Amino acid sequence: MAESLAPQLAEFFGGLFSDGFAYKNELIIFIISMLPILELRGGLIAAALLKVELIPAMVICFIGNILPIPIILLFVKRVFAFMKKHNIFVSLVEKLENRGKVKGEKIQKSKWEEWALMIFVAIPLPGTGGWTGALIASLLNMDNKKAFKVITIGVAIAGILVAVFSYGLLNPLIEYFK
Repeated sequence: MAESLAPQLAEFFGGLFSDGFAYKNELIIFIISMLPILELRGGLIAAALLKVELIPAMVICFIGNILPIPIILLFVKRVFAFMKKHNIFVSLVEKLENRGKVKGEKIQKSKWEEWALMIFVAIPLPGTGGWTGALIASLLNMDNKKAFKVITIGVAIAGILVAVFSYGLLNPLIEYFK
């Protein structure tokens, strides 16, 4: 899913900025990396497609991905409670809570809860990134500092894995089909 959305989002955001903007591609991948579902995974794929150099792309996407995590950890339960109380997207909130709880139960059953969360976030698939990890940590009432630490490590591992795919495997395919 992230693989198919990333090029479309890169093209969309690219149209928003003038050609004279020096860091257009970097801003595009930063924004993509902040989005739920796509996160760093989509940002790095877009970075490879936009020809952003690997190291700057990894740093930009990493920062973009972890920036929302403390906010999610601190406020997601309050926001969900407010939304349910005022009948705002109640079915969506309940769906997100149930999804987080189901994935969280698998993590909570582990005696190494923090390791399990880190591995979960590190898996480079849609729905297993920092946003979902923060939701799970919040629903499991994990300590926010510990949760942020393990989610950050998980995002870094995912970044390395996706960079290998995006810059190691995807780039030759892009060049071949030009």
